[in-house]
Amino acid sequence: MAARRKADLLIAAGRVTVNGAPARPGVTVRVGVDRVAVDGKEVTPAGALVYRLLNKPVGVLSTVRDDRGRRTVIDTLPTGERLFPVGRLDGRSRGLILLTNDGALAVRLMHPRYHVEKEYRVTIAGSPADGALRQLQKGMRVGAERYRPAEVEVLRRAPSSTHVRMVLTEGRKREVRRMWKALGHEVIDLERVRLGPLRLGSLPVGAHRTLTANEVRDLRASVGLT
Repeated sequence: MAARRKADLLIAAGRVTVNGAPARPGVTVRVGVDRVAVDGKEVTPAGALVYRLLNKPVGVLSTVRDDRGRRTVIDTLPTGERLFPVGRLDGRSRGLILLTNDGALAVRLMHPRYHVEKEYRVTIAGSPADGALRQLQKGMRVGAERYRPAEVEVLRRAPSSTHVRMVLTEGRKREVRRMWKALGHEVIDLERVRLGPLRLGSLPVGAHRTLTANEVRDLRASVGLT
């Protein structure tokens, strides 16, 4: 952010907005809640904790940078924001990604001991047998990996595919795809719609938004942070 004098000059020139309205001298800004922009570009106070929810499109990588120049989740954010993704969705998957600079929250959300629920809508090829669903619900081993029990609900069966809802409490690499592959089913589409109490809702694909104060409070409380 600019020094106080420079900020006052920017405000006087009508170049600063708060939540879309022209800023006034002496206006109070709630960090992490109000949106401040200069010349239409959103800015963040230095040292502020930032929480953004992104609806990640297919083909965008859940990483800070890519040495092959492919588009990452950071490329979708306002220029200059130093945030990092909490957990990952592989390039073929889409949906909810949290980006933040709140390291304490990120560590707890990703740590298995906190059992943070991740909810997915998954489309698989074919129609799984009841035995396959029970394996997922009991927990299963794939190679050297042992996966915790998952909540699984069949939403709709089509002639050549099945739509299911899954809730997991781990965040291992390609966990959903690996489990279904072991059961003989290819994952056609995978969308994450919830992380703990945080929901994707109707956010358009490729869009992002700032979390509300209540969402930040609930998310931190879900992992024992105040």
